[in-house]
Amino acid sequence: MPESSLPPTVAAFAENLGSAIGEARIQIGRGVRSLLVGENEPVRDLYAPIDGDPGYFGPDSVTWRVHADGSMLIGGLRALFFQMMHPLAMAGVAEHSDYKRHPLDRLANTSQFVAVTTFGTKEQADQAFAMVDRVHQRVRGTAPDGRPYSATDPHLVSWVHHAEVVSFLAAYQRYGVLPLSDSEADAYVNEMAIICERLGGETPARSVAELHDVLNAFEPELVASDQARDASRWLLRAPLPLTARPAFAVIAPAAIGLLPKNVRDDLRLPHIEQIDPVLVQPAARTLVRTLEWAIEGAMMADSGN
Repeated sequence: MPESSLPPTVAAFAENLGSAIGEARIQIGRGVRSLLVGENEPVRDLYAPIDGDPGYFGPDSVTWRVHADGSMLIGGLRALFFQMMHPLAMAGVAEHSDYKRHPLDRLANTSQFVAVTTFGTKEQADQAFAMVDRVHQRVRGTAPDGRPYSATDPHLVSWVHHAEVVSFLAAYQRYGVLPLSDSEADAYVNEMAIICERLGGETPARSVAELHDVLNAFEPELVASDQARDASRWLLRAPLPLTARPAFAVIAPAAIGLLPKNVRDDLRLPHIEQIDPVLVQPAARTLVRTLEWAIEGAMMADSGN
């Protein structure tokens, strides 16, 4: 029935309902965006034409396509779990961050770094690289096993980079709006190599095959330390804001389901193989698309569109 032919009371109800849904969409979107990147303003309006420097990647890159997708919510958490598997990287986090008192800070900082280096101008990206380097200069010490560590170590930088790339890629291929072809997946790994280079890491992978080779080479170094198991247990029970808990209850099992079985087992992460494709994956796909809708509405409202 056309809206104009609706009875006045029904039309008024429909109008009020539409307004309420629109306002809820904006508020949810702002809340989720704030959880991801803190109070930082969006780096760039992705719905507007490019004006000026497109940055290191640009709108035609595979990286823009992957990093603009809501599956990054799952990929980011998957990366956190996976990165815990290197005892020296984990020691740096355990001893130089305040994640238990501020559980969302590391996620927000990482999300903002990815957003700026992906969608920002080259000047903005260079500032982000410099800021990370300054932070890394202070992160050094001795791990519980007696080995020294430094966040500026090219080997550890390489581990963190490749753990993120494989996690973002895995999440997009399972939960993204349109999975990448083999050549597009290779292009994504190749494009992301500049991040590793700019942060001072070892020679980065430039294809999916090279990515797996790099990760296989790291495998003998990976073990779930007591610090890693403590952090993973705490992360699953983190005192998140009420607005974030329902989403996290879906995102966490989806991220865990993307990890290799040996990593899940070593970290003692809960996972039931049989229910993952039946319950977890459909719920995660629905959540990702819903949150994208909400965030898009908030961005449009904030930009005045």
